[in-house]
Amino acid sequence: MSYASLLSRTFASLVLGCMSLLFLMPAQAQTAKPRYLVLEPAQPSDTPGKSEVLEFFAYSCNHCAAIEPLIEKWRPSLPDNVVFRAVPVAFNASMVDLQKLYYSLESLNRLDLHPKVFKTIHDERKRIFDAKSIIAWAADQGIDRAQFESTFNSFGVQAKVNRANELTKAYKIDGTPTFGVNGKYVVSPSMTGDYQSALDEVSRLLKTPK
Repeated sequence: MSYASLLSRTFASLVLGCMSLLFLMPAQAQTAKPRYLVLEPAQPSDTPGKSEVLEFFAYSCNHCAAIEPLIEKWRPSLPDNVVFRAVPVAFNASMVDLQKLYYSLESLNRLDLHPKVFKTIHDERKRIFDAKSIIAWAADQGIDRAQFESTFNSFGVQAKVNRANELTKAYKIDGTPTFGVNGKYVVSPSMTGDYQSALDEVSRLLKTPK
């Protein structure tokens, strides 16, 4: 199999991991479709004493790329007692290196490049899905190659990936983007009808008693 064919198959596999959002048509809007799900059992927060919002996302997901600018505008409106955490998910083995990419950027205090990853994959159509291409991309962004590679393969990053996988399972995530609120609620654009209404629903749920 050629390298190009392998990349094509990898890309197809990654895209399948992204939820296919079915937005509500006007006629369907009349139905009493739940705007959120109650998580059972409720999950403890990793930040005790704070309200918590988890964004389950995948860099390969076009809906995650589309909602990212809205999240960047919405986050500053969250109250001071709310902790927002992005959680990269892997629905199959080919997505693990993208989880490591996020946590490597986080560990190196380079999450300013987080939106750039979406742009690279979805706008520039570059398939930075495996370790080799990811490390090369990071070096192109001005990050020291050796430092990034060491971080990418570190125990600390792997531990964060393991925790992300635990959260994905605990919150019963089967598509992205999806939001967990205070360990009790799950919200996604497919439930609310569009991207902004999902964020509005998260804001509303944050005001409910814990």
